[in-house]
Amino acid sequence: MLTRETFENDLKDAMRSGDQVRKRTLRLLLTSAKLAEVATKQPLTEPDLLGLIAKEIKSRQESIEEARQYQRQDLVDSNQAEIEVLQAYLPPALTTQELTDLIKSVIEQTGATSQADMGKIMKELMPRLQGRADGKAASNIVRDLLAS
Repeated sequence: MLTRETFENDLKDAMRSGDQVRKRTLRLLLTSAKLAEVATKQPLTEPDLLGLIAKEIKSRQESIEEARQYQRQDLVDSNQAEIEVLQAYLPPALTTQELTDLIKSVIEQTGATSQADMGKIMKELMPRLQGRADGKAASNIVRDLLAS
């Protein structure tokens, strides 16, 4: 199970081993977790932590795009290394077929039949995808399945 203590212990290990990238990434992640706990006034659950990791990865991917525009390969490499550290904490990603099957089951459960039901599907689907698939990819598959 993923907890803040997991990150804290891994941070200690990174400090002992001298792994600067891992240390920097885990410190930023722990800071984000602490801010989220203060904002919600309760400890983060595993799904909350997975969402936080996904958010951090997305932020770094956006930074990579921006760094490429300005031809800053050093920033691209740094952000890519941080993404690799963060992805180690996520569960294995769903394949396209697994994602499609999961979406089909949610569509059946909700009884959705048209694009108007997309919000209902996504509301049910997103907690199940937490850290395992991109919401944008899932949204595109939902649209395709509802259109057919």
